[in-house]
Amino acid sequence: MFHQALTPVGGDLTLSFLVALLPIAAVLVLLGVLRRPAWQASVVGLALGLLIATAVWHLPVRIALAAACNGAVFALWPVMWIVVNALLFYNITVESGRFDAFRSWMIAYLPNDRRVLLIVVAFCFGALLEGTCGFGAPVAITASLLILCGFPSLDALVFVLIFNTTPVAFGALGTPVTVLGAVTGLPARALAQMVGRQLPLMAALLPFYVILLYGGWRSIAALWPVLLVAGSSFGIAQFVGSNYLDYTLTDVLAALVSLAVTLSFLQRWRPKPAAEFMLSIGAAVGTRPRGAVAWRGWTPWLVLTATVILWTFFKIGNVGQQSIPWPYLHKTILITLYHDQIYAATWTFQPLGTGTAILAAALLTALLVRLPIPALIDCALRTVRQIWQAVLTVMAILGLAYVMNYSGLAYTLGLAVASTGPLFIVFSPFLGWVAVFLSGSDTSGNALFGNLQVIAARQLHLNPLLFAATNSSGGVLGKMISPQNIATGVSVTNLKGQEGVVLARTFLHSVVLTMLLVLIVIVQEYWLPAMIPGLPDAP
Repeated sequence: MFHQALTPVGGDLTLSFLVALLPIAAVLVLLGVLRRPAWQASVVGLALGLLIATAVWHLPVRIALAAACNGAVFALWPVMWIVVNALLFYNITVESGRFDAFRSWMIAYLPNDRRVLLIVVAFCFGALLEGTCGFGAPVAITASLLILCGFPSLDALVFVLIFNTTPVAFGALGTPVTVLGAVTGLPARALAQMVGRQLPLMAALLPFYVILLYGGWRSIAALWPVLLVAGSSFGIAQFVGSNYLDYTLTDVLAALVSLAVTLSFLQRWRPKPAAEFMLSIGAAVGTRPRGAVAWRGWTPWLVLTATVILWTFFKIGNVGQQSIPWPYLHKTILITLYHDQIYAATWTFQPLGTGTAILAAALLTALLVRLPIPALIDCALRTVRQIWQAVLTVMAILGLAYVMNYSGLAYTLGLAVASTGPLFIVFSPFLGWVAVFLSGSDTSGNALFGNLQVIAARQLHLNPLLFAATNSSGGVLGKMISPQNIATGVSVTNLKGQEGVVLARTFLHSVVLTMLLVLIVIVQEYWLPAMIPGLPDAP
């Protein structure tokens, strides 16, 4: 069996850390500095990762290739199976006119102000899509809606990516938290409570942060009531859901509450008109459709939400599920950092998983709107043309993530951060941040570094529950720079091949918000430890 090396470069942890960082640095430089397309940056990162893993970490070539293939197949199913069907759903709404009807409803029932539209669509509605689809699909759909309402493509994508953060930890019905509990041995409910005492604070501030970027302090002064309502309603519902209700429903509950409360508030309060932020589109603003016509645009999204919730409630996704040991990889590696724990490698194939639920919702929507079969086929072909580059990008970046995990590169990075002593409290959120940048998934980030956070916290006499949760909270802030998320987002815009431009705009905000999380963690660890849930079963 292969023993992962932790310090293969001259036995020195610092040098090994720097070498292990090279594949990630290569992707960032190619994307953010040289502005290469995401699929090219990801392929180069994968090639460099394979080279370092085999030549420096001495991972056998056969195992390295098996790990890359495992990551690529995982990218295809379930990740991109979800995204492809979500984009097919989106194209059906466009082809049938329901997407335009949804846009018309927004224009008619909301104030004639792009800033308000940004909050409702990107924050409230985007959070609902994150709870049902995830994996970048909410970015593509909400950015497209904003573009149709007059936003420049780059602005729409950047703001949507920043908003697509705080709902992620409880996305896919709480899967990231469930996995975090499994790998750390800590109660999932306590972890959910802890995450629910960090991210709601970020959620309450996020509308203010984005509107400050978009419209400056004058816009904050003009819009603070709706910003407070949208952010606080989401944050309070997220806190209540994660701490007192079923954490698996937290994301959908918070999004529905925020959307309903914000829309209701906007029927009673409106900002003063600002000419520079009025919608620059040819639609008749203020003409309100009535009766059933008014809800034509909402129908597909209600169908999607109901289908995914019922699909999950009745556990349809588990029907026919198979766990397949990956050839030449399963139980061939010992994780040195975890006392030679055997590294399993199984691919879980769910033919009726979430992606299939979204496909069912898409076909049901096509039936309800009476979309002709030729038009449905055209939607499918359009989806393939839109998504192929994103599929290649995600296959390469997840291939790199798996190579780094199984070779030991990722564990060298984690060990180096955990060895920083008192500075660990600063670097801890960035462990999850790096993991999600690579994988595009908070679930994968928790599986990779969740237990390492607990081990380091106990060695440094810090609260293990706090730092396990921080891995998840830090991870969601890495979503906005993840090549997977960005590539999926640009797939429905005119920015294909310009993912680096998007990364350059989001990178600084990702770091700033992660540093804000660092401050929250410091306060919770040293000044307000009562915010940390108790662990009655802890030794």
